[in-house]
Amino acid sequence: MALLEIENLHAEVDGKPILKGIDLSIEAGQVHAIMGPNGSGKSTLSYVLAGREGYEVTEGSIRLDGHDLLEMEADERAVAGVFLAMQYPVELPGVTGMTFLREAVNARRKAVGEEEIDAMGFLKMVRAKAKTLGVTDDMLKRAVNVGFSGGEKKRNEILQMAVLEPKFCILDETDSGLDIDALKVVSEGVNALRTPERSMLVITHYQRLLNHIEPDVIHVLAHGRIQKSGGKELALELEQNGYADFVEAAA
Repeated sequence: MALLEIENLHAEVDGKPILKGIDLSIEAGQVHAIMGPNGSGKSTLSYVLAGREGYEVTEGSIRLDGHDLLEMEADERAVAGVFLAMQYPVELPGVTGMTFLREAVNARRKAVGEEEIDAMGFLKMVRAKAKTLGVTDDMLKRAVNVGFSGGEKKRNEILQMAVLEPKFCILDETDSGLDIDALKVVSEGVNALRTPERSMLVITHYQRLLNHIEPDVIHVLAHGRIQKSGGKELALELEQNGYADFVEAAA
Protein backbone atom coordinates (compact mmCIF):
# COMPACT_ATOMS: atom_id res chain seq x y z
CA MET A 1 0.00 0.00 0.00
CA ALA A 2 1.20 3.50 -0.83
CA LEU A 3 1.98 5.76 2.12
CA LEU A 4 0.17 8.63 0.36
CA GLU A 5 -2.64 8.00 -2.10
CA ILE A 6 -4.34 10.91 -3.89
CA GLU A 7 -7.25 10.12 -6.20
CA ASN A 8 -9.08 12.55 -8.52
CA LEU A 9 -8.36 15.51 -6.25
CA HIS A 10 -10.19 18.73 -7.10
CA ALA A 11 -9.76 21.88 -5.00
CA GLU A 12 -10.68 25.54 -5.25
CA VAL A 13 -9.74 28.83 -3.61
CA ASP A 14 -12.38 31.57 -3.30
CA GLY A 15 -14.59 29.62 -5.67
CA LYS A 16 -11.89 29.37 -8.35
CA PRO A 17 -10.91 25.79 -9.37
CA ILE A 18 -7.14 25.27 -8.98
CA LEU A 19 -6.63 21.49 -8.79
CA LYS A 20 -8.58 19.68 -11.48
CA GLY A 21 -8.07 15.96 -10.94
CA ILE A 22 -4.77 15.07 -9.26
CA ASP A 23 -3.84 11.37 -9.09
CA LEU A 24 -0.64 10.63 -7.17
CA SER A 25 0.68 7.60 -5.32
CA ILE A 26 3.83 7.77 -3.17
CA GLU A 27 5.31 4.63 -1.62
CA ALA A 28 6.99 4.60 1.79
CA GLY A 29 10.62 5.69 1.43
CA GLN A 30 10.10 7.43 -1.90
CA VAL A 31 10.87 11.04 -2.78
CA HIS A 32 8.67 12.54 -5.48
CA ALA A 33 9.22 15.96 -7.05
CA ILE A 34 6.57 18.21 -8.56
CA MET A 35 7.67 20.85 -11.07
CA GLY A 36 5.53 23.32 -12.96
CA PRO A 37 5.04 26.93 -13.98
CA ASN A 38 3.64 29.65 -11.72
CA GLY A 39 -0.09 29.25 -11.15
CA SER A 40 -0.10 25.54 -11.95
CA GLY A 41 -1.36 24.51 -8.50
CA LYS A 42 1.87 23.37 -6.84
CA SER A 43 1.52 25.37 -3.63
CA THR A 44 -2.23 24.75 -3.54
CA LEU A 45 -1.52 21.02 -3.48
CA SER A 46 0.88 21.45 -0.55
CA TYR A 47 -1.66 23.55 1.41
CA VAL A 48 -4.48 21.07 0.73
CA LEU A 49 -2.31 18.23 2.02
CA ALA A 50 -1.39 20.19 5.16
CA GLY A 51 -4.99 21.26 5.82
CA ARG A 52 -4.65 25.01 5.44
CA GLU A 53 -7.90 26.97 5.78
CA GLY A 54 -9.39 28.54 2.66
CA TYR A 55 -8.52 25.63 0.36
CA GLU A 56 -11.72 23.69 -0.34
CA VAL A 57 -11.61 20.14 -1.66
CA THR A 58 -14.62 19.66 -3.91
CA GLU A 59 -13.95 16.13 -5.13
CA GLY A 60 -11.56 13.20 -4.65
CA SER A 61 -9.71 11.65 -1.74
CA ILE A 62 -6.36 11.72 0.10
CA ARG A 63 -5.24 8.80 2.25
CA LEU A 64 -2.12 8.73 4.43
CA ASP A 65 -1.12 5.27 5.61
CA GLY A 66 -4.69 4.15 4.89
CA HIS A 67 -6.31 6.98 6.90
CA ASP A 68 -8.59 9.64 5.39
CA LEU A 69 -6.55 12.84 5.56
CA LEU A 70 -9.49 15.05 4.57
CA GLU A 71 -11.34 14.05 7.75
CA MET A 72 -8.53 15.50 9.89
CA GLU A 73 -7.89 19.09 11.01
CA ALA A 74 -4.44 20.58 10.36
CA ASP A 75 -3.17 19.79 13.88
CA GLU A 76 -4.45 16.20 13.60
CA ARG A 77 -2.56 15.81 10.32
CA ALA A 78 0.60 17.04 12.03
CA VAL A 79 0.13 14.44 14.78
CA ALA A 80 -0.42 11.79 12.08
CA GLY A 81 2.99 12.70 10.64
CA VAL A 82 2.43 15.38 7.98
CA PHE A 83 5.01 18.19 7.86
CA LEU A 84 4.99 21.23 5.56
CA ALA A 85 8.16 23.26 4.99
CA MET A 86 6.74 26.49 3.58
CA GLN A 87 8.11 28.63 0.77
CA TYR A 88 7.90 31.66 3.07
CA PRO A 89 8.32 30.52 6.71
CA VAL A 90 6.28 32.63 9.11
CA GLU A 91 7.72 34.70 11.95
CA LEU A 92 6.60 34.08 15.53
CA PRO A 93 7.56 37.16 17.59
CA GLY A 94 7.94 36.44 21.30
CA VAL A 95 8.33 32.65 20.87
CA THR A 96 11.90 31.36 21.02
CA GLY A 97 13.01 28.60 18.68
CA MET A 98 13.72 26.19 21.52
CA THR A 99 10.32 26.78 23.19
CA PHE A 100 8.53 26.33 19.87
CA LEU A 101 10.31 23.06 19.10
CA ARG A 102 9.77 21.59 22.56
CA GLU A 103 6.07 22.50 22.60
CA ALA A 104 5.59 20.99 19.14
CA VAL A 105 7.38 17.75 20.01
CA ASN A 106 5.60 17.32 23.34
CA ALA A 107 2.19 18.10 21.83
CA ARG A 108 2.73 15.32 19.34
CA ARG A 109 4.07 12.89 21.97
CA LYS A 110 1.12 13.62 24.24
CA ALA A 111 -1.37 13.07 21.40
CA VAL A 112 -0.03 9.56 20.76
CA GLY A 113 0.18 8.64 24.46
CA GLU A 114 3.93 9.05 24.94
CA GLU A 115 5.65 10.78 27.87
CA GLU A 116 6.74 14.37 27.37
CA ILE A 117 10.48 14.90 27.00
CA ASP A 118 12.23 16.85 29.78
CA ALA A 119 14.07 20.12 29.19
CA MET A 120 17.63 18.76 29.52
CA GLY A 121 17.02 15.72 27.34
CA PHE A 122 15.39 17.90 24.74
CA LEU A 123 18.21 20.45 24.74
CA LYS A 124 20.78 17.71 24.16
CA MET A 125 18.79 16.22 21.28
CA VAL A 126 18.14 19.56 19.55
CA ARG A 127 21.75 20.75 19.84
CA ALA A 128 23.02 17.56 18.22
CA LYS A 129 20.64 17.92 15.25
CA ALA A 130 21.11 21.71 15.02
CA LYS A 131 24.89 21.44 14.74
CA THR A 132 24.72 19.45 11.49
CA LEU A 133 22.43 22.10 9.94
CA GLY A 134 24.45 25.13 11.00
CA VAL A 135 21.71 26.29 13.39
CA THR A 136 23.46 28.05 16.27
CA ASP A 137 22.40 28.29 19.92
CA ASP A 138 21.85 31.98 19.28
CA MET A 139 19.29 31.18 16.57
CA LEU A 140 17.45 28.82 18.92
CA LYS A 141 17.27 31.52 21.60
CA ARG A 142 15.84 34.09 19.17
CA ALA A 143 12.15 34.40 18.29
CA VAL A 144 11.22 31.95 15.53
CA ASN A 145 12.35 33.30 12.13
CA VAL A 146 12.41 36.93 13.37
CA GLY A 147 15.35 38.72 11.75
CA PHE A 148 16.51 35.50 10.07
CA SER A 149 18.02 35.49 6.58
CA GLY A 150 16.36 33.33 3.93
CA GLY A 151 18.95 30.58 4.45
CA GLU A 152 18.54 30.67 8.24
CA LYS A 153 14.77 30.31 7.92
CA LYS A 154 15.13 27.29 5.66
CA ARG A 155 17.75 25.63 7.90
CA ASN A 156 15.46 26.25 10.86
CA GLU A 157 12.59 24.49 9.07
CA ILE A 158 14.72 21.47 8.26
CA LEU A 159 15.71 21.37 11.95
CA GLN A 160 12.00 21.33 12.85
CA MET A 161 11.57 18.42 10.46
CA ALA A 162 14.53 16.57 11.98
CA VAL A 163 13.21 17.05 15.52
CA LEU A 164 9.57 16.16 14.76
CA GLU A 165 10.50 13.11 12.61
CA PRO A 166 7.36 13.22 10.43
CA LYS A 167 6.12 10.36 8.29
CA PHE A 168 5.39 12.49 5.22
CA CYS A 169 7.28 15.72 4.42
CA ILE A 170 6.16 18.37 1.94
CA LEU A 171 8.88 20.80 0.87
CA ASP A 172 7.26 23.77 -0.89
CA GLU A 173 9.97 25.52 -2.94
CA THR A 174 12.55 25.05 -0.20
CA ASP A 175 15.24 26.30 -2.59
CA SER A 176 13.53 29.71 -2.97
CA GLY A 177 15.96 32.51 -2.17
CA LEU A 178 18.88 30.25 -1.23
CA ASP A 179 22.46 30.78 -2.39
CA ILE A 180 24.42 27.69 -3.38
CA ASP A 181 26.03 27.17 0.05
CA ALA A 182 22.71 27.39 1.89
CA LEU A 183 21.14 25.10 -0.73
CA LYS A 184 23.79 22.46 -0.05
CA VAL A 185 23.30 22.65 3.74
CA VAL A 186 19.51 22.40 3.45
CA SER A 187 19.72 19.57 0.90
CA GLU A 188 22.14 17.59 3.07
CA GLY A 189 19.73 18.02 5.98
CA VAL A 190 16.85 16.71 3.87
CA ASN A 191 18.89 13.78 2.54
CA ALA A 192 19.89 12.82 6.10
CA LEU A 193 16.18 12.41 6.86
CA ARG A 194 15.53 9.96 4.03
CA THR A 195 14.50 6.59 5.48
CA PRO A 196 12.63 3.51 4.16
CA GLU A 197 9.59 4.62 6.23
CA ARG A 198 9.52 8.35 5.43
CA SER A 199 8.24 9.81 2.15
CA MET A 200 8.74 13.28 0.74
CA LEU A 201 7.08 15.50 -1.83
CA VAL A 202 9.48 18.16 -3.12
CA ILE A 203 7.90 21.10 -4.95
CA THR A 204 10.26 23.20 -7.02
CA HIS A 205 10.59 25.42 -10.10
CA TYR A 206 14.18 24.55 -10.81
CA GLN A 207 16.22 21.50 -11.65
CA ARG A 208 19.15 22.71 -9.49
CA LEU A 209 17.49 21.50 -6.27
CA LEU A 210 17.13 18.04 -7.78
CA ASN A 211 20.91 17.91 -8.28
CA HIS A 212 21.11 17.77 -4.48
CA ILE A 213 17.89 15.97 -3.50
CA GLU A 214 17.53 13.19 -6.06
CA PRO A 215 13.88 12.15 -6.45
CA ASP A 216 12.58 8.73 -7.40
CA VAL A 217 9.87 10.22 -9.61
CA ILE A 218 9.30 13.67 -11.14
CA HIS A 219 5.86 14.99 -12.10
CA VAL A 220 4.98 18.00 -14.24
CA LEU A 221 1.95 19.92 -12.96
CA ALA A 222 0.20 22.37 -15.28
CA HIS A 223 -3.38 23.71 -15.30
CA GLY A 224 -4.20 21.79 -12.12
CA ARG A 225 -3.31 18.34 -13.46
CA ILE A 226 -0.23 16.13 -13.61
CA GLN A 227 0.67 16.24 -17.29
CA LYS A 228 3.67 13.90 -17.29
CA SER A 229 5.75 11.76 -14.92
CA GLY A 230 9.26 10.38 -15.30
CA GLY A 231 12.78 10.13 -13.92
CA LYS A 232 15.58 12.65 -13.57
CA GLU A 233 15.80 13.08 -17.35
CA LEU A 234 12.42 14.84 -17.18
CA ALA A 235 13.89 17.60 -14.97
CA LEU A 236 16.76 18.08 -17.42
CA GLU A 237 14.27 18.27 -20.30
CA LEU A 238 12.32 20.97 -18.44
CA GLU A 239 15.50 22.91 -17.72
CA GLN A 240 16.27 22.96 -21.43
CA ASN A 241 12.81 23.48 -22.91
CA GLY A 242 10.73 25.09 -20.14
CA TYR A 243 7.06 24.39 -19.56
CA ALA A 244 5.63 25.86 -22.77
CA ASP A 245 4.77 22.48 -24.34
CA PHE A 246 2.88 21.35 -21.24
CA VAL A 247 1.05 24.64 -20.79
CA GLU A 248 -0.05 24.67 -24.45
CA ALA A 249 -1.06 20.99 -24.39
CA ALA A 250 -3.16 21.51 -21.26
CA ALA A 251 -4.80 24.73 -22.46
